[in-house]
Amino acid sequence: MKVSLNIDRDYEETKVTIECPTLDDSVQEILDFIKGQDTEFLVGKDGDMQHILKPTEIHFFHTEKDSVIAVTSAGSFKLKEKLYELEKILPASKFIRLSKSVIANLHELSRFEASFNGTLCVYFKSGTKEYVSRTYVNAIKESLKMNRRKGE
Repeated sequence: MKVSLNIDRDYEETKVTIECPTLDDSVQEILDFIKGQDTEFLVGKDGDMQHILKPTEIHFFHTEKDSVIAVTSAGSFKLKEKLYELEKILPASKFIRLSKSVIANLHELSRFEASFNGTLCVYFKSGTKEYVSRTYVNAIKESLKMNRRKGE
C-alpha cells in the first residue's frame, strides 16, 4: 500500500482520497477509522437531561414508537438521529444492522441462538436479547467472519 501526504496552507479543508482496485479489509478499516473520527460522541436525552454518549459504550440502538433509543449499561437514551443516519456515521466494523429496527455494537454481543424459522436470537453481554431478521442473517455471518480473521 502506498501512502501520500500533501500539506499546503492553501487548502481550505482536509480531503482524503483512496485509490484501490477493490474494497478489501485493509481499505475498509481505513474507511471505518476515518468515519469513526467524525462520530466521537452522540447526544442522548433522558428526561430533561442531555447525556454525552461514546459510540463504544452503546450496546445497541432500537426504535421505540417514533424514536431511536441508545441502550448502554448506564441506561437508555433517546436520540435525535434516525437509524439510517446512525448506520451511515458509525463504523461498519463495529456496528451492524440486526433488523429494520435494531443496530448492534458487535463488541457487545455475547452469543447467538438459531430459531426454527431461520432467524437468530442475539444475546448481549448485558443479558438483553434481540432478534435478527432473516434479511440480515448472512450480513452478520460475513461480518463476524471478517472480524475473526483479523484476530488470527
